[in-house]
Amino acid sequence: MDLVGGCRAFVSVSETGSFTAGAALARIPQPVASRRIAALERHFGERLFDRSTRRARLTPFGRDVLPSARRLVQLAEAMEHDAKQARLRPVRVAVPATCGVRELAALAAEARAQEIHLEFRAAGPGERAELVRTNEVRAALTAVPAGEAVWSVPLGVAGVAPLPSRVVHLETLRVGRSAGVRRRVWIQPEDDVPHVRDGVLRVRDAVGLSPAQVAVADSLTSAAAEVFASEDLLLCSVAQAEDLGLSWRPIGELEPARGFGVTAALAEDADRLRTTLRAAVGRCLGAAR
Repeated sequence: MDLVGGCRAFVSVSETGSFTAGAALARIPQPVASRRIAALERHFGERLFDRSTRRARLTPFGRDVLPSARRLVQLAEAMEHDAKQARLRPVRVAVPATCGVRELAALAAEARAQEIHLEFRAAGPGERAELVRTNEVRAALTAVPAGEAVWSVPLGVAGVAPLPSRVVHLETLRVGRSAGVRRRVWIQPEDDVPHVRDGVLRVRDAVGLSPAQVAVADSLTSAAAEVFASEDLLLCSVAQAEDLGLSWRPIGELEPARGFGVTAALAEDADRLRTTLRAAVGRCLGAAR
């Protein structure tokens, strides 16, 4: 039987002295209150109310058990309050620093509509999974090879000047003996991971670029500053190129991509990000636009 529901009806009727008023106080129909109290009486094997009078008068047994019934109802209400507060406690998620404020705000709003409250912590690719391990966040969008990813973000190169060809071959950056500006490709911290960086370095060596022509920047800001001040190129996604006002093209010799998966302390947190919020997360990462 519903012991809490029965006790709630019992306490409400005892406080009002009426089955009708007690049912209204408990926010249930009067027949439901009567059924619950009758079930409680069957459970205890004793009458709680003397029904021979117009008012709902407690029997001696009812008076004796009423204090315990009140405590049970109060505990149930306290538990419901605590559970509601726990549901409102935010789920902290480690995200790439490349995620935009607008996209993260939209993700948080979509999650809130489904009673999921998110908070974000920007961190580098090597730090995000560690934050989950140390319980500083509950989940993280982690960098993984594109073939293993939930979300995949194609990468190319972007520069200030319009790029005339449909693709950019890195071999065209090779400088002859006579001279010329050594154009560089800047790798931002989010892409300083083996499954992205190493592929670019292999192409660099294969086409004869100098080691200095592919460089890892300390931050996206510093990489973009180098590109704005020169003919250098930035390894980035289409979405980032659009945000920075750069001309973007795919790379001719390879198809690099950021891959993202989810690491979480609780499987349900990972499932929410992978399924319920998949599209909104993808927009934050630049996987869809």
